[in-house]
Amino acid sequence: MNTSQDKIYSQEFENVGDFQFDDKVAGVFNDMIRRSVPGYGQILTTLGALANKYVTPDSYVYDLGCSLGAATLSIRRSIGSRNCTIIAVDNSQPMLERCQENLRAYVSDTPVDLVCSDIRDIHIENASMVVLNFTLQFLVPKDREKLLKTIYKGLKPGGILVLSEKLNFEDDSIQSLLDDLHLDFKRANGYSELEISQKRSSLENVMKPDTLKQHEIRLKAQGFVHFNPWFQCFNFASMIAIK
Repeated sequence: MNTSQDKIYSQEFENVGDFQFDDKVAGVFNDMIRRSVPGYGQILTTLGALANKYVTPDSYVYDLGCSLGAATLSIRRSIGSRNCTIIAVDNSQPMLERCQENLRAYVSDTPVDLVCSDIRDIHIENASMVVLNFTLQFLVPKDREKLLKTIYKGLKPGGILVLSEKLNFEDDSIQSLLDDLHLDFKRANGYSELEISQKRSSLENVMKPDTLKQHEIRLKAQGFVHFNPWFQCFNFASMIAIK
């Protein structure tokens, strides 16, 4: 993928607006997420491995909140020719335009349908795998249960949901420690204190993380019997739920 360096918050703003997945963010998103989310590369690699194990012939795979298509590409590379279609959904047209460019760069027998839509409006059916890669946390809390209910209903028996999220923690000491480690991670990746502060302010009103327990309770309430986190680095985790 083409990568431009994230300098969005390098200049001081008088008023920091809410974070938006606009053209400016889309242009640097690959750099932004890799410098901000510890373990992101490992999550992408493992999405491919999980797809290879769980994606069944003649089914759909849904990448909800696909952004630049990194998860879709990892899955598509791993599943070979299974007569599947990946449905990649995002409500940001700038993200989808760049996603389309990235997909064109890799030849594959697996078609990808790009859909510009709110993920809450997507009908899910005959799905062997659904991915929410740092997406659910941007929905208002009351809509998260409804989306997961839609996903569960549309998954085939034995189908898998992979959910990656930033986490909150009930223990204040653990929360403080992991927040500090995450800040050190961003500093080590070249972000200044100004960039870190302004980015945090921009996300305060639009990203509301849950605790791991909240995720488990919500998923099991929809019918998922098998649930477990498979990866965690600092305050970021990826979880699997199997129907």
